[in-house]
Amino acid sequence: MAATPTKNLVSIVIPVYNEAESLAELYQKIADTFQRESYDFEVIFTDDGSTDSSPEIEQKIAGEHENVQLARFKKNRGKAAALNEGFARARGQYVATIDADLQDDPTAIPDMLRQIGEQDVDLISGWKQNRQDRFIKKYTSRIFNFVTRKLTGIRLHDMNNGLKVYKSEVVKSIDLYGELHRFIPVLAKHQGYSSGEMKVRHFPRKHGKTKYGLSRFYKGFLDLLTVLFTVKFSKRPMHFFGVWGILFFSVGVAAEIYLLILKYAFGEAFQKHIALLLLGVLLIVFGMQFFSLGLIGEMITYHHKSKR
Repeated sequence: MAATPTKNLVSIVIPVYNEAESLAELYQKIADTFQRESYDFEVIFTDDGSTDSSPEIEQKIAGEHENVQLARFKKNRGKAAALNEGFARARGQYVATIDADLQDDPTAIPDMLRQIGEQDVDLISGWKQNRQDRFIKKYTSRIFNFVTRKLTGIRLHDMNNGLKVYKSEVVKSIDLYGELHRFIPVLAKHQGYSSGEMKVRHFPRKHGKTKYGLSRFYKGFLDLLTVLFTVKFSKRPMHFFGVWGILFFSVGVAAEIYLLILKYAFGEAFQKHIALLLLGVLLIVFGMQFFSLGLIGEMITYHHKSKR
């Protein structure tokens, strides 16, 4: 049984990858912010296999402050895995996430906590104003967020913002892997939780180098397709595979019937339409395979549901 979250405690999860120069300043900003608040806080550094001096800095901060937890991967496993580890360790009634690069504003966290109550939602996502990123990162992010809004129906302007605040039960109900941290609001909606957003300040990077590359842009869209499929069809896979199976099978059978009519009604040899003949056979095979995948998926879903 999961432990009861500590009331009035905010767990701040910070995924870290080669951000040694920023960590002490970030912790101090968080501490200064919560000195003025009625909330207690803990900081959870989840080091994603840093190769610089980040682990040593984290150890130093933890040695000086009792409210700091550390988790470290021996190799880089990605931001989703780092967040997942931090969520598992979080003990607070609320959980906040913030990137370690000092570009997000930790002083916004208390206001975001209040917005959860005022907007009556389960999570609040930051919406960067006057974004201080390179041109390519800024505008690819806008495209990505626009497409994600249209396909998911979640009206957030900055889906992938690292600055978010959640009720504890939200992060405890989702399991992140791969690059799915970009779509936490989508996964949360699938579990029945609601999202809101709040405008936040954004600062230029002071230290180190951005981890953003163009590969993250196209990978983001592939992950979006994964999330959409998981959310819409994980419980009824036959609704996806079955439809395509019936479509392929029907078109393939229609093509073969058409060839039979040409053969026996008009005397045309199959060899004259060999491409259509092969296409029809191929579509029938595809249709049967898709239908079989749907049935297998339904069996797996039923098995997991029965075990649960």
